[in-house]
Amino acid sequence: MGNVTAKNPIMPGFYPDPSICAVGEDYYLCNSTFAYFPGLSLMHSKDLAHWEQIGNVLDRHSQLPLKGADHSQGLFAPTIRYYNGVFYVICTNVTHGGNFIVTATNPEGPWSEPHYLEDADGIDPSLFFDDDGKCYYIGTHPNPDGVKYNGDWFIYICEVDLENWKLKGEKKNVWNGALKGCIWPEGPHIYKENGYYYIMHAEGGTGPEHSVMICRSKDIWGPYENNPKNPILTHRHLGKDYPIKYVGHGDIIKTPNDEWYMTVLAVRPLERYTTMGRETFLAKFIWEDDWPVVNPGVGMLTDTVEIDLPEWNPLKDPESYTNRTRRKTAIPGTEREYIFENMSVLGDEFLFLRNYPEDMYKLVEGEGLKLKAGKEDIKAVGSPSYVCIRQQHHHFRSSAIIDISELKAGETAGLVLMQNNLYNLRAEITDDKANMILCQNGEDKVIGSADKEKVTKNGIVEVSIVVDGLNTKAYVADVMLGEASVADLSTEVAGGFVGCCIGIYATANAKDSDTYVTFKELTYKQLENK
Repeated sequence: MGNVTAKNPIMPGFYPDPSICAVGEDYYLCNSTFAYFPGLSLMHSKDLAHWEQIGNVLDRHSQLPLKGADHSQGLFAPTIRYYNGVFYVICTNVTHGGNFIVTATNPEGPWSEPHYLEDADGIDPSLFFDDDGKCYYIGTHPNPDGVKYNGDWFIYICEVDLENWKLKGEKKNVWNGALKGCIWPEGPHIYKENGYYYIMHAEGGTGPEHSVMICRSKDIWGPYENNPKNPILTHRHLGKDYPIKYVGHGDIIKTPNDEWYMTVLAVRPLERYTTMGRETFLAKFIWEDDWPVVNPGVGMLTDTVEIDLPEWNPLKDPESYTNRTRRKTAIPGTEREYIFENMSVLGDEFLFLRNYPEDMYKLVEGEGLKLKAGKEDIKAVGSPSYVCIRQQHHHFRSSAIIDISELKAGETAGLVLMQNNLYNLRAEITDDKANMILCQNGEDKVIGSADKEKVTKNGIVEVSIVVDGLNTKAYVADVMLGEASVADLSTEVAGGFVGCCIGIYATANAKDSDTYVTFKELTYKQLENK
């Protein structure tokens, strides 16, 4: 075969709740996106080490209503599965419609409109196709006898009628966690191996107590027995300053040569602050006594994973999506240089907030990306004129070159490091000033300013945000506006489930406007020696 080394995280930046499926020699990975549009990023690999984005599962507004969704609402944990020539993604839109299934015969799309499962309550659904062709739904919901404490939930199973898109027969509560009094048994998946049905799930919430647990039964309906060695993977016992934390939410696949791998989420905090959100990591496991043992002899995540597969590089494979679409998409974890005047379409990695109006932006050949000065500002729970990519490194510089000659009085354009609408850092141009603004819990604080005229040349200005760990500086041209800590742009302070993104925006600050601000370039470069 071959041998390739995967480097953790395999998906750096805001790629939480990973679900993976294997189809022959191809592997597909899907992640949560919450209030961002398009929804559910979809990755492809042939060696589990090198990945390319082949699209987003929900790339039409009709598939993904997000109006009024808070940053950490919208789409929760998806599951991707393949059966009999069809790909299935099941997920929860916690803001609109609940649990739904979409299908495709080609994972690159198009994916169907959502089929909502009206009688499926709760979150974190998964599908399991048994050997007899029956399909089962497994998900979580509050304790049917009444919730006795926060996180007192049960895992339940029900058969699914995929012709009519509804549950059928009895819903059976089969498991409420491995530990006594556990909180949030969630993200359950069913697998069939060694003559057993296994339920693998997370416990402890998606923060410091997160873990991967497993139980098994000879019958899909149970009773399920607890693995005496649970949890099979966690970092919660390694102390508050261990560099990788919050490990959990596992999904597993087997390669053609009978090796087993697990994807999980984890975070890489700095000084106990997590700014990039939950990322996707990989682990190897084996079976002992018909139970999985993760990274035997180590028992925790490793920096690298040796994989017995031939190395595959999407940039060199002429048949890869990346090459077939003329590199419309950017490889996860890489540096970026977007020259908008040369682009006819934005890559699959770009994100927006909620359901934006059709006229929000346009790419004009030879000019750039024209972004409308929207009525809503960046702090609204709405659809601000905002286009972003994920932060993927602790140390990076992002710059935007903006033509501000069209900007009217009271309008703003700039670059934002966004944790959510209440916690963000901005380098922006408004009226006669260039400002660095730190927004903490919705309150703006001007860190530093410069005279717009002194940093603008022929109506063109470059704004930059430099993130060096938790210390961040903002520049306009080569003038430093100021510096600030971005510790508050972390999960631990801001709350929620997302990681920081960096993007461009324009706003008319609560007024109607027909102004389009032209963005010439957006770059994202990892800082050297970091």
